[in-house]
Amino acid sequence: MKIHAYYSKSAAILAHRIDKYFKYIDGTFHMEQKTTSGKDPALTTQKVWDREPETATIAGMALFLGFSSKQQFEAYEVSGKHADVLKRGRLRLEAAYESRLYQTPTGVIFALKTLGWNDKPEIQKPSKTGKTLQVEIRNTGLIPAGSEKEVML
Repeated sequence: MKIHAYYSKSAAILAHRIDKYFKYIDGTFHMEQKTTSGKDPALTTQKVWDREPETATIAGMALFLGFSSKQQFEAYEVSGKHADVLKRGRLRLEAAYESRLYQTPTGVIFALKTLGWNDKPEIQKPSKTGKTLQVEIRNTGLIPAGSEKEVML
């Protein structure tokens, strides 16, 4: 598997590059002072984006790290020399996704279901390992009355 030589030498370098990816996606900005127009002009400070923030993605991180494809990234994550570093990077991505789930009720529902919660009541099925009760009806000779009209006093 072909990967940048500096990743194969040091887990610290790979971890540093992952940190740089997360810093990069935060975007860059500078502050500018503007004067408001109107009757009482005032000086305000405003954030101006030089590069807009981006959403964290597996593909984006793989590209930033120099992988040729997502498949190459995932293969290295499974069996590469520093697989644990990439797994930690993926976990950071998942944490970023999870933090956004709580912005909507459906996101919270999705997160809870992913954690094993269920919004439908569970019907417990009888255990197959428990004892079985068998009922046998035997005819004793007297047939019970089918209705009150068949009963004589």
